[in-house]
Amino acid sequence: MPKINPLLVIPPLMLAGFVAFVAVGNLREDRDALPSARAGQAAPTVALEEMPGRALLTDDLIRSGEVTLVNFWASWCPPCRAEHPVLEDLAAEGVTVYGVNYRDQPDRAEDFLSELGDPYSAVGADPRARMGLDWGVVGLPETFVVDGSGQIILRYAGPITDEIVASRIRPALERAAAN
Repeated sequence: MPKINPLLVIPPLMLAGFVAFVAVGNLREDRDALPSARAGQAAPTVALEEMPGRALLTDDLIRSGEVTLVNFWASWCPPCRAEHPVLEDLAAEGVTVYGVNYRDQPDRAEDFLSELGDPYSAVGADPRARMGLDWGVVGLPETFVVDGSGQIILRYAGPITDEIVASRIRPALERAAAN
């Protein structure tokens, strides 16, 4: 029986491993969902700068016993503008929505809220993205469902639509309320 050079076996094994890796990724239930390393963990500390004339989002508010949404947004973000009416609808229904203005200019952030309305019970500015980095924000908008003890239940990356509210946000709000 002829000897097989081990170096000839390595490339086909590497190819098979790569194909298996891609197949597992493509067979996930929701291929577009970005997993959150923060889900199930305590929300990182809230440390924001005040936006003049608006209630400041603080760490105590996140851990006040109330289920909340924490929404990272910016005036320069077109998907943030697209999701804004949905956030206003949620706030009108009584959902507490907190805002984090992310890497934005204060005057532009104020113009954004003046033009589109302010669904946020409290808001703060994160001009250097320090809080965003702690929370694992990779793009805007991103929204977190946080239970009353400050534990992150869900992270949703991307603009919230009515469909996303029905399929992802409301179930997470219900889970958070049950905690």
